[in-house]
Amino acid sequence: MAPDSNKRKRPNILVTGTLGTGKTMTSSALAEASQLRHINIGDLVREKNLHDGWDDDLQCHVINEDLVCNELEDVMEEGGNIVDYHGCDFFPERWLDLVVVLQTDNTVLYDRLSKRGYEGAKLSNNIECEIFQVLLEEAKESYPEDILIALKSDNIEDITRNVATITEWIRSWPPTS
Repeated sequence: MAPDSNKRKRPNILVTGTLGTGKTMTSSALAEASQLRHINIGDLVREKNLHDGWDDDLQCHVINEDLVCNELEDVMEEGGNIVDYHGCDFFPERWLDLVVVLQTDNTVLYDRLSKRGYEGAKLSNNIECEIFQVLLEEAKESYPEDILIALKSDNIEDITRNVATITEWIRSWPPTS
């Protein structure tokens, strides 16, 4: 449990994973089931200009992690948030009560990303990221093992099961120990 979580009435959850693993779908369904606030970091970065420009090779904004953290500080201290982003190591441990890493079979992921129109470096970098479990390793290096879970996210049945699992965790929060 995060050190400051006893001050919060509702938990904060990070849902992370490679692009295309179902973070936004899972986070949206979880927010609806739990009445927690869904914060999509990509949308927040675009809406509030929390970036340092555009990366032409990867076709995305270059996120300014300090600006993102400054923007989120108060809402994360309050609690009751589901943060949805494909990175995790810059979010302070004290903010988070659960870190969920979604993982998808490489063939499924390749098809999902191709359907989104990803190609070249953006496609290959994301497939390699999943093959080498970069996000899982990043989460393991950044957060305590007792708040970290990896969940399979290959299809709608997996997403439904994941939402049910996390919703049950929310119902039992905070832990009594």
